Amino acid sequence: MNRFVLNETSYHGYGAIEAIPAEIKKRKLKKVFVCSDPDLVKFKVTDKVLKVLDKAKIEYTLFSKVQANPTIENVKDGVAEFKKAKADCIVAIGGGSAMDTAKAVGIIIANPKYADVRSLEGAVDTENPSVPIIAVPTTAGTAAEVTINYVITDKEKNRKFVCVDPHDIPVVAVVDSDMMSSMPKGLTASTGMDALTHAIEGYITKGAWELSDMFHLKAIELISKHLRSAVNGEKEGREGMALGQYVAGMGFSNVGLGIVHSMAHPLGALYNTPHGVANAILLPTVMEYNAPATGEKYRDIARAMGVSGVDAMSTEEYRKAAVDAVKQLSRDVGIPADLKDIVKREDLDFLAQSAMDDACRPGNPKDPTKADIIALYEALL
Repeated sequence: MNRFVLNETSYHGYGAIEAIPAEIKKRKLKKVFVCSDPDLVKFKVTDKVLKVLDKAKIEYTLFSKVQANPTIENVKDGVAEFKKAKADCIVAIGGGSAMDTAKAVGIIIANPKYADVRSLEGAVDTENPSVPIIAVPTTAGTAAEVTINYVITDKEKNRKFVCVDPHDIPVVAVVDSDMMSSMPKGLTASTGMDALTHAIEGYITKGAWELSDMFHLKAIELISKHLRSAVNGEKEGREGMALGQYVAGMGFSNVGLGIVHSMAHPLGALYNTPHGVANAILLPTVMEYNAPATGEKYRDIARAMGVSGVDAMSTEEYRKAAVDAVKQLSRDVGIPADLKDIVKREDLDFLAQSAMDDACRPGNPKDPTKADIIALYEALL
């Protein structure tokens, strides 16, 4: 049996944030807890949604104590501020960090026995759905607005942990490309490569099946077509990436990921490496490692990325073509090629063990050993 969980409702396209008040009012919600990050507040991106709420005379409290890799402390602060505000719903505005924080807050408010955030690690069957969340992404990459998972950093243990719970999915996703229009080139590139990693890992993961395959192949096609122009600030590229990353999220949220993500998470926890950058650097090398366990799927990936003549290629040729296409896209959008400036050799054992313990690792199409993980890190040093 396969399960598929998606938002109740999603809105797409320029100006979609105008739909937020109607969604709040029809649910008879009264007080909004707006969860965003300080940079989005500083640069007036959050204001775009606040003005919509003001116009509709909807009361709200703004919470912006969110870090780039949200921590247990961020979540605890959010829970306390939500209670103080006497809110009954959340509007999350931002990238994965703001939305992950909002999910954790929403779950704990609805399920107080999980006040210890660490207790939510892994696949936890909470009793109650999160307080209603309306998610408004400002980056085209994480797809946190349509996923059933979130990632929190435990600073005491220098690790990230993944929480998987169908009860945390936002009831409404509002994917408005205008909210992404101010993303700088570097962030557009890294979040876009994060989305590509979602699509490729989701396509080859052990849990993949026909329905998820449909979403992932379309996402690979959209991202490959639009990421370069999105990085150049072109409107059509932004819109294409907004859709592509959401479509990828529809798939991977329901079937899982692999060791690109399990290896990227400790890089973020230990070195504060941006998640999309870590994924982008790791992806081609891990694809090469996984290739023998993927059947003919790399032929589909190469075709979706625009490689010509794949039907006439041998297995070895189309697998190399798929990896090369990923490498070329990564180069074109300015992603570093290796981990030399990030990873310290003395940390390899800790990084590898963290990757082995990560919730994404079991979904990998090829079962790695700790020695395999160390070798993959070393290959990029």
